[in-house]
Amino acid sequence: MKRVLLFALAAVSCGAADTNWAAYGGNSGGTRYSALKQINTRNVASLKEAWRYDTADGTAASQTQPLVVDGVLYGVTPKHKTVAVNAATGKKIWQFDSGMEGNSPNRGLVYWRDPVTKKARIFAGVKSFLYALDATTGVPIPEFGTGGRIDLRVGLGRETEGVSLVLTTPGVIYKDLLIVGGRMPEALPAAPGDIRAFDVRTGKVRWQFHTIPHPGEFGAETWPKEGWTYSGAANNWAGMAVDAARGIVFVPTGSSATDFYGADRVGDNLFANSLIALKAETGERIWHFQAVKHDIWDRDFPSPPTLVTVKRDGKKVDAVAQTSKQGWLYLFDREKGTPLFPMEAKAFPASDVPGEVASGTQMVPLKPVPFARQVLTADMLTKRTPEVAAWAKERFAGFRSNGQFVPFTTTQETVIFPGFDGGAEYGGSAFDPETGLLYVNANDVAWTSSLAANGAGSAAKSVYLTQCAVCHGDQLQGSPPQFPALRDMVGRTAEGLTGIIRQGKGRMPSFPAMSAKDLDGLVKFLLSGESKEGLNATAEAVGPKYRFTGYHKFLDPDGYPAVAPPWGTLNAINLNTGEYAWKVPLGEYPELAAQGIRDTGTENYGGPVVTAGGLVFIAATNFDKKIRAFDKATGKVLWEATLPFSANATPATYTVAGKQYVVIYASGGKDKRGSASGGVYVAFALP
Repeated sequence: MKRVLLFALAAVSCGAADTNWAAYGGNSGGTRYSALKQINTRNVASLKEAWRYDTADGTAASQTQPLVVDGVLYGVTPKHKTVAVNAATGKKIWQFDSGMEGNSPNRGLVYWRDPVTKKARIFAGVKSFLYALDATTGVPIPEFGTGGRIDLRVGLGRETEGVSLVLTTPGVIYKDLLIVGGRMPEALPAAPGDIRAFDVRTGKVRWQFHTIPHPGEFGAETWPKEGWTYSGAANNWAGMAVDAARGIVFVPTGSSATDFYGADRVGDNLFANSLIALKAETGERIWHFQAVKHDIWDRDFPSPPTLVTVKRDGKKVDAVAQTSKQGWLYLFDREKGTPLFPMEAKAFPASDVPGEVASGTQMVPLKPVPFARQVLTADMLTKRTPEVAAWAKERFAGFRSNGQFVPFTTTQETVIFPGFDGGAEYGGSAFDPETGLLYVNANDVAWTSSLAANGAGSAAKSVYLTQCAVCHGDQLQGSPPQFPALRDMVGRTAEGLTGIIRQGKGRMPSFPAMSAKDLDGLVKFLLSGESKEGLNATAEAVGPKYRFTGYHKFLDPDGYPAVAPPWGTLNAINLNTGEYAWKVPLGEYPELAAQGIRDTGTENYGGPVVTAGGLVFIAATNFDKKIRAFDKATGKVLWEATLPFSANATPATYTVAGKQYVVIYASGGKDKRGSASGGVYVAFALP
């Protein structure tokens, strides 16, 4: 049941008016821009830790960007409790505990204030539920939904009670509407990725947009006739942006399930992998752009759009920018959807896997040039040591590496570069209206995979191969740290595994619909010697005829990327011209830096914030646990601090009583090489 821990409210601000960070991404347009300049290029080197708040709530990694309104910071703990903290001191004000333990990514909250009563609400996602909390006390508001919450699985047009659906990225507000998407599994069964608008006061659905069109709706012809009854996902997990003046909500979507073999969804599959402009009042489609037709590579749009204003022919044009896993940047006129940089339809090869029908053409941006490398070649392999260079060359010789949109085959591993985690990821991009520069961080690491004929020697193997192998691999090898190996279950118990499979954990969705018989068999399979005997298919195929063999990160024997650096970058792109102002490596491996191998860049998750003080603040890096301030004009590092854990989240900046702070949530979790994880909010300010 719901449990609320209340603490006496403390005075949090006085004197000068507070400057807020009241929405995920800073504002409804998701610009991640602040007009604050008390902290600037001249004094940022003096920045010191002002306070920290340790949630003391376990070790599940999270990715939260907090909200700050009128001197109160609203955040999320590792187990998805909602907290309110004095934004000047870090002292806890209240905490809401739903009674359920969340452990998937949770990137933030939604704030709404009633324009008449001036009372404010915090909307928080916990598992499949969306809560409305009183912003002053943290108590659920009873008139919202049932007892202060709504079940996001209800009302999707089919039986979805037993299907995983969680709100990893917060929704957006338009007037009195809360517009949300959700995160679904990568394989069937999966709920459809409908976009829904809920009344902020009552929780009732006001409109619903089908990303998998129903019969008679626009785009239905791009699916099999009955596809809407069984296909899933095509969902918005990355977040949205709202043009409040025009009444438009911009919605990027991901791939449809199952991700990598689409024989049961032949066609282009609108509105998967699309940027959709909807009327925020009604949910009607205005325009759309589909970036990947019939996605069989898991090329979701991974980040919220950013609303920008650019110059074209001497005139200002309001636009929407969207980054991608491929390392491509798309830019469109907000009202018409007209591309503001050239694109071209290019031909790509057909699939040689029976039943699969890959799209013959895909749209490719011609400008700006990609912010991540596109084709892995032999001369781009690691040269860190002669031994690993020889190893990488030998491994690469067995791969197929021909760039983007090459369908997977059953005969060899295909290179995905940039990898399944981008290019761009969930942190989003920051836009500076003063200069027209867009800042985006990127991963630049190769992954590989293939398809295999489905089938298993036992029912338990079949369940593993159809439901688990997509992430943990055909041979249970995983791809740590994102996807742990399941070969060694020493110390694991049947009860513990059952709980993880039922409830999900981290990036892993829950499997509430799995039958008790299948679940019991799967757990016994994982804990028994049978799983170590290999998973070569010998029996009649169950489920799809072909399956994905797993996410294989191309790492050398020492665990470093097997491609040459940079492995992660921060980029500044001029949206007026499409040219790069600068590009720098982002992050280091401390042990390599100690050997003199510096500025390699690393994988990074979380985004940047840009300020009028001339600074770009970003943490994001997996291994060095740092937050940095870059000169926004040159890319030079002007300040850095080491955090208690790596911070795979986006900072926020605000003022209380005239004093500017920069805050970041550090929780770790993506570096599994012995590093701990937790959940600490750390704020910095000038002395």
